[in-house]
Amino acid sequence: MPAHDSTGDLFASSQPAPRITPSGKVPLAERLRPRSFDDLVGQDDVVGPGRPLRSAIEQDRLSSVIFWGPPGCGKTTLAGLVAQYTKSQFVPFSAVTGGIPELREIIKAAEQRRTRGMATILFVDEIHRFNKAQQDAFLPHVERGTVVLIGATTENPSFELIAPLLSRSLVIVLQPLTTEALGSILDRAVADTDRGLGSLRLTIQPAARDRLIAFGNGDARSLLTTLEFVAGQAPVGMDGRRIIDEAVLEAVLLKKALRYDKGGEEHYNLISAYIKSLRDSDPDGALYWLARMLEGGENPRFIARRMVIFASEDIGNAEPQALVVANAVAQAVEFVGLPEAQITLAHGTTYLASRPKDNASYVGLQEAIRDARQHGNLGVPLHLRNAVTSLMKEIGYGQGYRYVHNDPAAKSEQGHLPEPLKGKRYYRPRTAQDHEERG
Repeated sequence: MPAHDSTGDLFASSQPAPRITPSGKVPLAERLRPRSFDDLVGQDDVVGPGRPLRSAIEQDRLSSVIFWGPPGCGKTTLAGLVAQYTKSQFVPFSAVTGGIPELREIIKAAEQRRTRGMATILFVDEIHRFNKAQQDAFLPHVERGTVVLIGATTENPSFELIAPLLSRSLVIVLQPLTTEALGSILDRAVADTDRGLGSLRLTIQPAARDRLIAFGNGDARSLLTTLEFVAGQAPVGMDGRRIIDEAVLEAVLLKKALRYDKGGEEHYNLISAYIKSLRDSDPDGALYWLARMLEGGENPRFIARRMVIFASEDIGNAEPQALVVANAVAQAVEFVGLPEAQITLAHGTTYLASRPKDNASYVGLQEAIRDARQHGNLGVPLHLRNAVTSLMKEIGYGQGYRYVHNDPAAKSEQGHLPEPLKGKRYYRPRTAQDHEERG
């Protein structure tokens, strides 16, 4: 059990405080939060049996760590498990509601505990909300061991956290929960009569179950929040049971539960139709399939990633700006989020569909890879090698190399491929006339 200490009782709780709804009831997602690793579902690659992080937590020898992952993937849950297994004082803190004055009080209390031989684990939720100067405040205390820092963030630590703090912490990357994990969490919520919704006697039709899981979109908190709301609105039958089917979902969520399984065939069918519409320069078709994916609950990041790939694979140097636009769309999706990010996705979709197409870079790379595999490790021609030692110069490294700035003819006359591939052309871009003829 975690230790308790009256010093610095501003944060006396040993675990992150549960949220309370306006009705005074703890939300389902909080009630079902795992209390041990036996209850934990998902993230097996990180905290499955025998994994180093799990062993460190169970053996109470965790060092400073940053949990990075999307909402609802288990960052706060893992912090709560640390609180359950540690003998140290566990102090939760939110960078959203707290500031440097509160941190000073926490550090002061931690220093006092340390003189009595007790360690302090400081959990900072949304740690990326602190600016760089504020993050500096952690450094001396983490370095001296006054506190063991656990940070949780939805943002890339490489961009949002200062390098000295990263160098003193282990970064653990958590992934969105899989369909299977969300299904297990949903089933447990329905069956659990103690902390879940078992007393409501819910029956969820298979199609509605799939839609709820898709609606969760890798986020357990979102899934359970939606389930709790839908369950509360579901009609009660004569036998006292509540039936949740697709009609109930559509009525309660005020949107049609479109047939879309992000892990199944329909997922691949729709993204295939979307990409082919872009490739065929049909903005209308692309917008429709984009709408289908968004209404079905597809992760906008997935769509944005495919747009970035498409910009290089299918447009390439016919319009180099396409990659810039696609990357801007991906960044805007991260920055803005749904529902407004739908506008940016539509903007990028119509742009990519309207640009000239050229896959020469992609085709050329594939051909070069085939030759690399077929011919093995062909040596770099001597004239292309750098002679960084006298021995290298003696055996011909760099000999005969022509510096193109002084000898423009070298651009076309000097070879750059191994002898067996001499004269091979991989990159064959379309001409302006080709693009005109293709419309």
